[in-house]
Amino acid sequence: MSKSRWWLACLLMMGCLLLQAFSSAQAMQLSGIRTWSHDGTTRAVFDVDGDVDYQVFTLKDPARLVLDFKNTTTTPDIADSAKQEALFKNIRWATRNGNDLRVVIDLAHPVAYSQFPLGAAPGKQGSRVVVDMQAGDSGENGDPEAQPKQVAKQGAAGDPIADIIKQQQANAERQSQAPPESPNVAVAVSPKANQGRGRDIVVIIDPGHGGKDPGTHGPGGTLEKTVVLQIGKRVKSLFDNARGFVARMTRDDDTFVPLRGRTEIARKDHADFFVSVHADAAGSSSARGSSVYALSQHGATSETARWLAQKENNSDLIGGVEGDLDLSDKDEMLRGVLLDLSMTATINASLSAGRQLIDHLGRFNRLHTGRVDQAGFVVLKSPDIPSLLVETGYLSNPTEERLLKSPSHQQQIAQAIFAGVTSYFRQHPPPGTYLANQQGAKVGSNQYRVRPGDSLSLIAQHQGVSIEALKKANNLALDVVQTGQVLTIPKGQ
Repeated sequence: MSKSRWWLACLLMMGCLLLQAFSSAQAMQLSGIRTWSHDGTTRAVFDVDGDVDYQVFTLKDPARLVLDFKNTTTTPDIADSAKQEALFKNIRWATRNGNDLRVVIDLAHPVAYSQFPLGAAPGKQGSRVVVDMQAGDSGENGDPEAQPKQVAKQGAAGDPIADIIKQQQANAERQSQAPPESPNVAVAVSPKANQGRGRDIVVIIDPGHGGKDPGTHGPGGTLEKTVVLQIGKRVKSLFDNARGFVARMTRDDDTFVPLRGRTEIARKDHADFFVSVHADAAGSSSARGSSVYALSQHGATSETARWLAQKENNSDLIGGVEGDLDLSDKDEMLRGVLLDLSMTATINASLSAGRQLIDHLGRFNRLHTGRVDQAGFVVLKSPDIPSLLVETGYLSNPTEERLLKSPSHQQQIAQAIFAGVTSYFRQHPPPGTYLANQQGAKVGSNQYRVRPGDSLSLIAQHQGVSIEALKKANNLALDVVQTGQVLTIPKGQ
């Protein structure tokens, strides 16, 4: 070998060693696998110390769940606690392709699964990969290398499934009780019984501001607190006259209710939905149009941290003050996982209802943006109650000030709020409600009612359609479905 070729070979070898060392330095570490089982769902959480590319799939004969992690190492005690899970017969892992990690879980029976990435729990570092499994057949088999790639980047938009929360809500027997009388709180009444045919859907109407807080005002002197109370009463009347619904108000006169007090009223009344009514203002008098807001992800993250920091709230964290899911005996990590799931599902439901509301508002009124905006409003931060804030218009605009004072325009806005919320619940009736029971025998040939253990991917597979087509046909923002929900199955797929 010539001297020049010898030096070239040395340089190449050194380059390979340096590249390998750099890759090892950048490798992620899978530090543990944790599991919980509840109502037929087994959840496995894979703790990683940073963002990671990963792939999940199942194999048959025998049943196995396989996870491939790119450029990842692990520790000898990775699965000490997970080995106690009844669904798992064995857990094994090995390095492949030099730097990648493959984890194989031998299962007691075939499963249908859904997976999604999740950021670190509040106050923690790293990331999580979550896999939810229910008894069923995923339909996959064959050599791992031949499996369809389902690669997700940790931290990107994933497939957040909240079945463990929703099943608790679906199975709970919810009976609303009137809160103690207070000078600042409208006293609630018991929801209509519907003669044993299912409970009413409880909607909380929240007229913004009130009392010492007038809100904004228009050039003609119109006060926000007055206009939104008038609209709120109209909304309540529409719900009270609709079978299967009952509405309550956070205030029904000119009194002041603190922001957190408004959400507490909703929790005490075991609300299914919360809608806050406001009127906007801007520095320019030309600004106009209605807006609809749901909670932002940043707002959800800060609220999750606040809830977890308040230990006295853990007993009623999910499901109201007489919580359907008691977290007081759960460790901090599990409380964080459950709360993350509930927040994600609640935001998704809020966005779905918000799109319905935007559609109805846009039929008669100008829209400020034409989409559901997201922000960290305090009144939207209930972790288990879908919530929207409606800016009915701009009082700072003289034209809209006149409209907002008009009884006919107020009635149109009330009708739009009512139609948007009821349209959402016709598509997503909570199990055990009058609306769900009425729809029980009305599932058409091109529809499917979600059953316990279903996931969107499993339904799409069984119906022979793509997940994206199913989401588009049902106006779904995320891959989340709820027990009892009726899905329209698109044709021509």
